Amino acid sequence: MSDAVVKALGELVSGGVTRGELDRGGRVLRWVEAGTGSPTVVLDAASGTPALTWAPIMPALAGHVRVIAYDRAGLGMSDPAARLTAGSAVADLTALLTEIGREPFVLVGHSWGGQLVQQVAWRAPQLVSGLVLVDPAHEQFEPLLGRILEEAFSYLFAVRRALGRSGRSLREAAVRAAEAVTDDPRIQGLLVEAELACYAHEHQIRAAKAENRMIPREAATLRRLRAASRLPGVPVTVLSATQGMPRRWRERWTALQAQIAAEAEHGEHSVVPDAGHYIHRSRPETVTQAVLAVSKRTQLG
Repeated sequence: MSDAVVKALGELVSGGVTRGELDRGGRVLRWVEAGTGSPTVVLDAASGTPALTWAPIMPALAGHVRVIAYDRAGLGMSDPAARLTAGSAVADLTALLTEIGREPFVLVGHSWGGQLVQQVAWRAPQLVSGLVLVDPAHEQFEPLLGRILEEAFSYLFAVRRALGRSGRSLREAAVRAAEAVTDDPRIQGLLVEAELACYAHEHQIRAAKAENRMIPREAATLRRLRAASRLPGVPVTVLSATQGMPRRWRERWTALQAQIAAEAEHGEHSVVPDAGHYIHRSRPETVTQAVLAVSKRTQLG
């Protein structure tokens, strides 16, 4: 894990953070962790997004539970993989859970990360004690996937152009993100440098693009997998955003998210007012409360 990322999160989180690494056949999967409570909460970010995106909620979670945020292959500070598939991403996450121990885990997934943690729950239910799905993507909504890909590519091209201009545009975006996390100018500066480190290398951009291209290719497989699978009988909370796309698209996506909760044995669905797709950025307290509530339910048996 980059010293910049570890340093920034270490200053932001009371008690600091530690780094972890797992060798995956010659490439390294990296994460940061904080807190010592139970259960262990593992955070899985959106497509093309580094673990640093969880900075708004890590400090609050670390005061109650052990929390881990990891970078998928090629993103942030993890080494790139030769080829990305949903299967390889699920295998990486499963290996990570096995490595860090203290199972089962509360898995928190945002967008594409929400898809991945569901797949782990389907394939290895013994590893999962609870799920929090933050505006999770859904394979049945292909028009939405196309919109997400379009926006993601536009952002990535903007990042590349920004890097070509000494990263000024990227820095400006990083400053805005840091200001939303903390009022401390010194920590804001550290978060900005950490964000820049997550997009400093060509392989990081390539991995993000590869993830976005891979998602529509996996849709048919995911539809078949969902039809043949069922989430384990654990607490499942699904959070839906309300802003950031045309109303008819938002309504369809929210309906699919509600369906995930309805089909779970212990599912709950909440629509979060005034929240964009990155609910943990626009409404971090809501996501924190949801994670802690699910964590408490797992402890109550």
